[in-house]
Formats: sequence, C-alpha cells, structure tokens
Amino acid sequence: MVTGAARGIGRACAVALAQAGADVIVGLRDDRAGGDVVERIAELGREAFPVKMDVAELAEIESAVRAGIGRFGRIDILVNNAGIGAPNKAEDVNEADFDATLRVNLKGTFFTAQAVGREMIRRKSGAIVNVASQAGFVALETESVYCMTKAAVAHLTKCLALEWARHNIRVNAVAPTFIRTPGTEKWLGDEDFRRSVLDRIPLGRVGDPVEVAAPVVFLASPQASMITGATLMIDGGWTIR
Repeated sequence: MVTGAARGIGRACAVALAQAGADVIVGLRDDRAGGDVVERIAELGREAFPVKMDVAELAEIESAVRAGIGRFGRIDILVNNAGIGAPNKAEDVNEADFDATLRVNLKGTFFTAQAVGREMIRRKSGAIVNVASQAGFVALETESVYCMTKAAVAHLTKCLALEWARHNIRVNAVAPTFIRTPGTEKWLGDEDFRRSVLDRIPLGRVGDPVEVAAPVVFLASPQASMITGATLMIDGGWTIR
C-alpha cells in the first residue's frame, strides 16, 4: 500500500515496488487521478488496486485498508507518503492551515500506520516506511508547521518500531531533500530559489523521485531485515554541514 500515489514520490514508490515484484494498493486522495500509475504498474505485469484514500479522513483510511486486504488478503508493506506543506511565514499561519497540515502529515500518517499495523500484528510480519523530510532535521524559513510535522514523523517512526518489533514489524523512514516533482516544480522553477537550494546541497543538485523510491524499496525488503527505527537521509548531504 502506497498513500499519495498519484504523482511525485508516491508514484515513484508504487512503480518501484511493482518493479520489485509487488502488487500495489494505490492510495489516492482523488480516485480519478491515478490512471497513469495504475497503467504503468499493469505494464510491469503486476496488479494495481486503486482505492479512494484521503488520509485526512479516518473513515477513508479504514475503508481503503479493508478494501486492500479484501483484494489481496494481506498488506506486507506500507509506504506512508501522503503529505502537504504549503509555505507560509510563521506569523501568518492561521488555525485552519495549521490543522490541515497536522491532519494530513501527522494524524494521517499515524492512523494509516495503525490501521495497517493492526493487520500486520495479527500476521506477525510487515514493513512500514514513512516519508519524513530533511525539514524534520533542519529549519526552513516559511515552513515551520511542515518542519514540525516531519520531525514528529521521524520520532513516531522510532516509537512504532519499538512497540511493534515484538511482532516482527519493522518501521523505518526516509527523509528526502527537495525532489523534482509536480509539487516542487513551481518553487524550483524560480532561479533564485533553486540556486539557494543548490548552494546548501553538497552534491549540487536536487533529487529525482526514483532516488527516494529505491531506498524505500530497500527498507521494505528482506535485505533490510535488521534495520528498524531508522530514518535514512536522502538529502545530497544537506544535513552533514
């Protein structure tokens, strides 16, 4: 199961998992938006099962998980990718914007992990990969609420890993830097902003979605069987300074 799978990092993760041999429950906030990823997974010879899944709505989380289990019998891997983060100065953030960001990034991440985790606990097996962000480890101007939620996701990853290790469930996270996606296109298209970002990345470039998807597949795979509670930085070296 991949949440927020219609585009960007979520789409790349869904496709990469299919390339690795998985059938994929494609979580979509708008169930009319996933045709491209569903077709791509089918081209790879795997099954894509699209489900309406706005993680801001607990009822949709629960119904999507039930539907996915009903279709495949189990969920072996969860990629908790859905997130939002419109920039805004801290002094201008209003309550509605604050609540919306927490509802998706933190509440949605937790309750999706809970819904899938309950099924994994019953089977004593599973791997969860949360998509955090470098923004949870460094301060970014105009992103105070987003940074706060992503820091919380990284720590939640440790808490769930500790609680669920006894059930043979591994919980890890990835923390990407700026990745070239439809969601970042507007900002990276601004040359001054793009240059300010590149000046902070030792590798000198922004990432592509596949560069997040490949580590996600690794963390979900048996090759990472002794890794849990970790957050893997995918930041081109931003946070090593």
